[in-house]
Amino acid sequence: MGVEKKIIGRTDKIDFPLLEIYGIDAKVDTGAYTSSIHCVDIIEIDQTLQCSFLDATHPEYNGKKFTFTNYDITAVKSSNGKVEVRYAIKTQVIVFGETHSITLTLSSREDMRFPVLIGRKFLSGKYIVDPQLENQSYNQSLNEH
Repeated sequence: MGVEKKIIGRTDKIDFPLLEIYGIDAKVDTGAYTSSIHCVDIIEIDQTLQCSFLDATHPEYNGKKFTFTNYDITAVKSSNGKVEVRYAIKTQVIVFGETHSITLTLSSREDMRFPVLIGRKFLSGKYIVDPQLENQSYNQSLNEH
């Protein structure tokens, strides 16, 4: 008897409480294995990773520098088939009012409409994607408040 899977649309607004980012636009991408977030000023010094999330063009941008000592370096094949080395962090995400742990690769997505991509590694076992729908989690949270 599996857990009932929620239906998530092709886009949503989600929260990353530990990164102090709320209601951020995310694109649900079953073509991507990993999830990623737009990140700037990524610096690695002495086994510590520093970065700022989003950028100044985003209303949610807070300019805060975050420091991670627990991170990975991973090779990600981008949509154009090019392999890039990216940093990956673990953090928490809130979707449908539930907190889950998620691994995010840090990428510069300034040319992208969505600062966050949610990939199938996170979706798998939790959600069914309906491409006709949008903001299922966000709308549910609005209805609850």
